[in-house]
Amino acid sequence: MKITIVGCGNMGLIYARAFLKYNIVSKENLLLAEKNEARKEELLKLNIGEVCVVNDKRISESDIIILAVKPQDFIELSVDLKQVLNNNIIISIMAGMKLERIEHALDQNFIIRAMPNSPAELGMGMTAFTSSKSLSIEQIRKAENLLSTTGRTVFFENENLLDAVTALSGSGPAYFFYIVKQMVEAGKKMGFDQHTSEMLVKQTMLGSFHLLNTADKSLDELIKAVASKGGTTEAALSVFNEMGVGENLQKGIVKARDRASELSQ
Repeated sequence: MKITIVGCGNMGLIYARAFLKYNIVSKENLLLAEKNEARKEELLKLNIGEVCVVNDKRISESDIIILAVKPQDFIELSVDLKQVLNNNIIISIMAGMKLERIEHALDQNFIIRAMPNSPAELGMGMTAFTSSKSLSIEQIRKAENLLSTTGRTVFFENENLLDAVTALSGSGPAYFFYIVKQMVEAGKKMGFDQHTSEMLVKQTMLGSFHLLNTADKSLDELIKAVASKGGTTEAALSVFNEMGVGENLQKGIVKARDRASELSQ
């Protein structure tokens, strides 16, 4: 297999390293296409693939091309890229860039639009994707195999759901980090130093995730198991409910969905 990654920032390199780790492609058959000269020099030093310009003719030989550039840079870049395309399968991880717009800019029909998140860096990401109508089941599965190297994947026929995915799992890590930060700050107010408070909260978060992931209980049952009547947990939860923490968190996520929809226009 031959793969080209266009735009080798953080997420582009995450995919490059994952493909090499799982022997999906060799360094010789992995093209890293970059327009910025300084960045090209940095990629050469990394020695994880062949470095080329965006309109290199070798790109046309690629089975799959991954677009990992910033959305605002895509239109200008597409002018050079479309010169060397040859009905390749193209996977876009550009946030908010709809299939129709990519098809039009590149004059290509085999497009997949994917939304990964930052835990992909550890191989624990969540990636949702959709595709142009022109792709066959076999082509979609080929793309899914690549996306799965960084974690779990889910396919949606309805492209509009990717705006909700952006809000829920794409932005999701930041919500967890935000909650952890507030818990750490609460610990400091109660007398712990930064290190101790972080240790208490991080291990609690880690253990809670594994309990959630393995326990044969609903979320309400898990909450109830900790929050005994009249106890300390119930005291905290009552304040959260009074302040509308849960409701406002949901509103924030819906607002993120709406913003993703606005940006995609």
